[in-house]
Amino acid sequence: MSDPIDRLLDAAESGKLIIKNRESLHFSYKPEIILHRDSELEQVTQSLLPILKKSRPSNLLVYGKPGTGKTLVVRRVIDKIQARVEKSNFPIILVYSNSKEETTLYGLLVNLGIQLGLNDRELPSTGLAISEVFKRILNKIKKEKFNAIFVIDEIDYLAQLVVKTGKDILYQLTRANERLEDGGTLTLVGISNDLTFKEKLDPRVISSLGEEEVVFTNYDVGQIKKILEERINESFIENSVDEPAVNLIAALAGGEHGDARRAIDLLRVAGELAERHQSDTVTIEHVREATQKIEENKEEKSLKSFPLHEKLVLLAIMKANGSSTGEIYSSYKNLCKVIGKDGLTQRRITQMLSEIELSGIISGRLIHQGIHGRTKKFKLTISSEMIKKTFKEDLTLQDIV
Repeated sequence: MSDPIDRLLDAAESGKLIIKNRESLHFSYKPEIILHRDSELEQVTQSLLPILKKSRPSNLLVYGKPGTGKTLVVRRVIDKIQARVEKSNFPIILVYSNSKEETTLYGLLVNLGIQLGLNDRELPSTGLAISEVFKRILNKIKKEKFNAIFVIDEIDYLAQLVVKTGKDILYQLTRANERLEDGGTLTLVGISNDLTFKEKLDPRVISSLGEEEVVFTNYDVGQIKKILEERINESFIENSVDEPAVNLIAALAGGEHGDARRAIDLLRVAGELAERHQSDTVTIEHVREATQKIEENKEEKSLKSFPLHEKLVLLAIMKANGSSTGEIYSSYKNLCKVIGKDGLTQRRITQMLSEIELSGIISGRLIHQGIHGRTKKFKLTISSEMIKKTFKEDLTLQDIV
């Protein structure tokens, strides 16, 4: 019997590879030409043009659903501006952070400060007040006379951190130039997937943050197909992706969400599956298999990231005979006893159910009970098997899954 590892490695070495450039299929890849975004490129450029005249641009807010090219456009414009001024005595420094990747305001600010050139001694990973971290960042900008552009991606998550902590760092960022005076400037560029997130902000922040706004619309099916064709030319050997497969990817991505990033991800996975099957071309069947694989991976990754008590709530929904809030809470309390953990209050679990519902893993609907009022009932939108499979890897939960 042949070793399965050797068999797969032999097949990979001797088999036909149809992907010639895997980097161009990665989400971080920056194409030379940004298709179907000329208007947005012009709007972002016009907003930031004053910096070429050695003036501070207005703060800019960029909206659009995921995969509509927001980050790509903003970074391309700033890169071009930096290239034009790098030999001048007017230093522009781009600082980029994704709020979703930072769990605390402190961590976000430290990330920004390190990119400005502050070291671990000047900006330790723990131990300072938020106000002190911000003060040291501004002092660095003032001392070096930086014209800093802070690009904060998924800024809606930063807004959530502000609400949770009560530390309104957004307000301080938008008013930073009042403290900098003649020692450098700070321009804030916020990128958001949520068109309504401003509604949750302090009115003082809204007026300062949204001095200029650019809205990115979804790509349509035809535009996504053109983007795919361009990426296929860069990534695959000639004639290795069937036309019907491209049409299906464009239809899936354009019809559901207009997300070009997801379309390219689907193309990548379909190409990898075609290579594993030793196929000469990417076919519709590979695309369908890739769609299923991506959905499963997304759900599994999301479930793994849940804190313990959110996992217990999902197990309670799965195990409860009924699905009302009260029945779920009763099931949750029993599970806590089994694993020896103190349970949270029913009020907190009710809040948690609403938060989990936003992720799409559960759905809830209000039920009218006549004179008994209303109750909300919840059900899973994913299979119980997926929850069991994912949570079995958690040692704390192994005995109750």
